[in-house]
Amino acid sequence: MSESFIGEIRIFAGNYAPFNWTFCNGQLLTIAQNEALFSVMGVTFGGDARTSFGLPDMRGRIPLNFGQGPGLTDRAFGSSFGSSEVVLTEANLPPHTHLLQASNEAVTANVDPTGQATGVTAVPFYSGVSNMTNLAPDAIGNTGGLGNGQTAAHYNMMPYLALNFILSLKGYYPSRN
Repeated sequence: MSESFIGEIRIFAGNYAPFNWTFCNGQLLTIAQNEALFSVMGVTFGGDARTSFGLPDMRGRIPLNFGQGPGLTDRAFGSSFGSSEVVLTEANLPPHTHLLQASNEAVTANVDPTGQATGVTAVPFYSGVSNMTNLAPDAIGNTGGLGNGQTAAHYNMMPYLALNFILSLKGYYPSRN
């Protein structure tokens, strides 16, 4: 492998970390045994800054440049964000409408309304409270959820390919500009 900078991260398709590299799995390292790496990374990714410091945890994550671009959210260096599952609520949904489902079947006062919302009828469509009939749950669309006012999470992940992120423990010390 070509010489690397201390603290450099690469994507690696092997199922092991090469010599002088380690996986980016969020583990803690001792400062005494990794002084040069600690001087580059500090405790951005964890540790107590006295005896230990942490490595980035890239498991289940994609890298993103920190800062803020035009029209983008500001992201602090070393911060983690996002979720693999999201629960949608009514507040997450854009304004929209549902079409009313109706039947062309003749409706009389004694017809079972299951699966129907309206129909051709001599019975007044708008009637008094005494003639009210409950609609079938699927007559005007399903609002989702678990049927008791709760909602379930759905996966919110783009397609991905699982590979290893490895971090260089040894190599050139990166000089500052």
